[in-house]
This record gives sequence, structure tokens and C-alpha cells, in this order.
Amino acid sequence: MPTKTRTARYALVGLEIVENLGLLVIACATVVAGWHEVQLMWTNAKVTLGDLLLMFLYLEVLSMVGLYYNSGKLPVRFPLYIAMVALARYLILDVKELDSARMLYVAGAVLLLALAVLVIRFGHVRYPYTDDGGRASPGEGPDK
Repeated sequence: MPTKTRTARYALVGLEIVENLGLLVIACATVVAGWHEVQLMWTNAKVTLGDLLLMFLYLEVLSMVGLYYNSGKLPVRFPLYIAMVALARYLILDVKELDSARMLYVAGAVLLLALAVLVIRFGHVRYPYTDDGGRASPGEGPDK
């Protein structure tokens, strides 16, 4: 395998810096948004299901950032989970304003996302990623 050129090494370091800055901005913005939501709940002296689902979305985003920092990988499932919770929140909060067709579309979208997660999990278990030597990568395979 040829060694990387100096330009390629600098480019990779630059991309890593931009990536880390982006993750830091996402994490900070999520914490600030979560804090604003807590302040709003405190001011209103009321916690609704919509508030709880929004807080759950914030926690999922923070978990996704933390997972990326820990493993250097971002499973496709995490954004799918976030999308499912966001659609469920939309469905719950706007149920009175939604007509039956739109409600079915949103529920169908949640079902499609759930099926996508199922297919992805099945693929990871049935066809685990392998390293160059043909061995299953750590955290992959039927055991995980």
C-alpha cells in the first residue's frame, strides 16, 4: 500500500478538525436547545408529552454525537430512530389538525422507518462487516 502524500495527510487532518468542530457545534446547540426547553417547562409549570418527546430527541442527538466520538462510526439506525420519534411527536401534537389521510401518511412513514431499522439489523446480523482478513469487525456479527 503506497504511503500517503503530505497533501493527503494535511487534507485528512483538516477534515478531522472540521468534523470535530461540527460535532462540537451540534452538541452545544443541542444542549442549549434542551436547556431552553427545560426553562420553558419550568416557566409554564407544566410538562407535556410533546415536551418529553422533544427532550428525548435532544438526548438521542447527544447520544449519536457521543457514539461517533467513542467509535468513530455512526450507525444509520440512530438517525432513523430520531426520525421515528420526530414523526411520532408530530403525530401526537398535531393530531387535532391532521386529516385522516395525512395521519395515515405519517403513520406509514414511521412504519417504513421501523422496517428499515429491521432490515438494517437483519443485515448486520446475517452479513456482518469484515476486516481485510475476513474476520468480523468488533461489535458486529451474530453475538452483538
